[in-house]
Parts: sequence; structure tokens; C-alpha cells
Amino acid sequence: MRVIDTDGSQIGILPTREAVEKAYEKGLDLVEVSPNAKPPVCRILDFGKYKYEQSKKAKAAKKKQHTVQLKEMRYRPKIEEHDYNFKTRHVKEFLLQGFKVKVFVEFRGREMAHIEFGKKIMERLQEDLSEVAVVEQRPKMEGRNLIMIVMPKT
Repeated sequence: MRVIDTDGSQIGILPTREAVEKAYEKGLDLVEVSPNAKPPVCRILDFGKYKYEQSKKAKAAKKKQHTVQLKEMRYRPKIEEHDYNFKTRHVKEFLLQGFKVKVFVEFRGREMAHIEFGKKIMERLQEDLSEVAVVEQRPKMEGRNLIMIVMPKT
């Protein structure tokens, strides 16, 4: 196996027993860094410190990762003009902040007989949001709800 010293210099290709002895002499651990290489690469280092640094790197990478949150807005088939405008304004704000928005029209009782009202609301919403949003998921029925997902334009 190829052995790398604590300062990063290569010691060379050594048998496993010799490499372990060298690490033991320095009071450190022999850690296999690249097992798939020919020959395998090992480093002499403090394993506890190595694991700590790896966890720090993982946390830093997770911090930089951008997750997209999904906001929701609920409409009703018999929605009044003011309520529609109010909710649509909020949806636009969410989109401008970079959130995806799950819009759904909820049907109750006899409203299920007139799903076309919900479809009209969704079509109107697509037109009103066309300058700031792209439809990710077309409107579709899931149980008693007509659901559409919109995301901000890039």
C-alpha cells in the first residue's frame, strides 16, 4: 500500500505491517484514504481529528445548500373578487421571494359537481402569474382538491 506521511509527503509503497508500525511509532493512526486505487492509499494521521474535520466540512456544505420551500395557498370555487386578488398578491410575493407555491382549489359537498369553476380559477391564476411564474405541475384532481404547483421564473 502507498503510505502518505502527516505532512503530506509520500513515504512510498510499504507492506501493511510496516505501515502500521510507522504509524504506531508516531503515536498516530493509519487511515485508508483511497481503497479503490492500485495500490491502496493510506495516510498517517490522528483519526479523531480527521473525523472532526470531515464533520465540519459536511456541516459547511449543508449550510451552503439551498433548499426550496413549498408555500401553499388555498382557493375556493365560489371565491369573491377581492379575496382572489388578495390571495394572488400573496402568491406573487412568495414567488418573488423564491419559493415554490402549491395552489389548490378545495371543493366541499355539492361543489364537487362543478369542478369547472375550479378549473377557471386555475386558468385565471396562470394568466395572472405568467410574468413571475412557470407552472411546474399542471392542475390535477387529488381527492377533493384541484392542485397546481408554480415556481418562480429564473
